[in-house]
Amino acid sequence: MKIKLKIWRQESPDSKGGLVDYELDGVSKEMSFLEMLDYLNTTLIERGEEPVAFEHDCREGICGCCSLFINGRPHGVGAEITTCELRMTAFENGNTIVIEPWRAKAFPVIRDLIVDRSAFEKIMQAGGFISANAGAAPEANSIPIPKELADEAFDAAACLGCGACVAACPNASAMLFVSAKISQLALLPQGEVETKRRARDMIAKMDELGFGACSNIGACEAECPKGIEISHIARLNRAFVASAF
Repeated sequence: MKIKLKIWRQESPDSKGGLVDYELDGVSKEMSFLEMLDYLNTTLIERGEEPVAFEHDCREGICGCCSLFINGRPHGVGAEITTCELRMTAFENGNTIVIEPWRAKAFPVIRDLIVDRSAFEKIMQAGGFISANAGAAPEANSIPIPKELADEAFDAAACLGCGACVAACPNASAMLFVSAKISQLALLPQGEVETKRRARDMIAKMDELGFGACSNIGACEAECPKGIEISHIARLNRAFVASAF
């Protein structure tokens, strides 16, 4: 099938970017979205043009690197999928597809569709860890953990850190990401002790890096590829308030 693409091209972080039109023929519905971009880049290289820079790694919905804003939605049409899991069966012959990078002050564009998401790493460095004595790992069954808490912590830990929550939020808030990281640690005995300090430090770093405030719109939950729920934000808020006492 033939499709029309409008892709954000930006040579460097300091240069002015803009949408560039491309027409691509011979696209198979069996392709994944990233395979379609590979096909586009092969076509551009054969014509002596600069390929489109985009980020990817596992292509299995695990790493979160493939973050793209597609037709106005993070990761494109569909529920709980990453860009690499999106397939061309979602589009029809003659469709126009607009592809952009994440739009957030804290995620500056590096080149074309690649943004710098190291802000998430800085938030994790601020508090996304536990303090534990060095030495041999303790016996796994030495600290009993109720299954419901373990399951909830595991669900929170499924967060990819892709940034779809930030891209979907009108305020470019990272509260869903931060709250998921808070929950995956606070729900377990090993991380519970530092919950108050962790919430305070991670929120302070989030604000410092230029992320916006949460106003409970819920777009983050709707667009999260792993279905992280905003109930985690309530836990984060409780921990943050408690940190003042």
